[in-house]
Amino acid sequence: MAKKDKSFFGKIMGGNVTDDDDGAVAQDGDMPVMVEDMEVEELVEEQPYDEAETVIAEPEAAAVPSDKKEEDWMSDYEGALNIDMYQTKDNVIIKSTIAGVRPEDIDITVANDMVSIKGSRQKEENVSQEDYFYQECYWGNFSRSVIVPVDIDSEHIEADLKDGILTVIVPKAAKAKTKKVKVKGL
Repeated sequence: MAKKDKSFFGKIMGGNVTDDDDGAVAQDGDMPVMVEDMEVEELVEEQPYDEAETVIAEPEAAAVPSDKKEEDWMSDYEGALNIDMYQTKDNVIIKSTIAGVRPEDIDITVANDMVSIKGSRQKEENVSQEDYFYQECYWGNFSRSVIVPVDIDSEHIEADLKDGILTVIVPKAAKAKTKKVKVKGL
């Protein structure tokens, strides 16, 4: 095989690929490289754009059971409670803004390393849908369960609701203390 100047592919790939007319294989070390009789433009075939084939999916409207009023169907769903969770030296602190909720409407449970907060925020007045300009506040049941990533003392958890902020203090479990034992000789 007569050596010719490097082809376009040979130049960009850094190999010894030549512009032979027969699609020959040239060796660059132990790796063979195949060369076709094609220009770069021929390698990319353009497909015609057909608007008829373009399908845009429309989002489906939320299904509202026909036997319920528009306002009542939301009562079947729970809102997700937003939280902050962080640790101090001795505790894990969980905080959430839950304004408008009475302490007796909040239920906090602990199972192993999971803390669950459930509650309900009730509307105090009845307003028809057509009278709203904005309706962004969540009314109804809400909940949140989180796994605490450290060992906890579930017997001494405390919770406080002040100025619309729920604070749950979860004590960390006391770590096993290492104790040296002296061996006595007889």
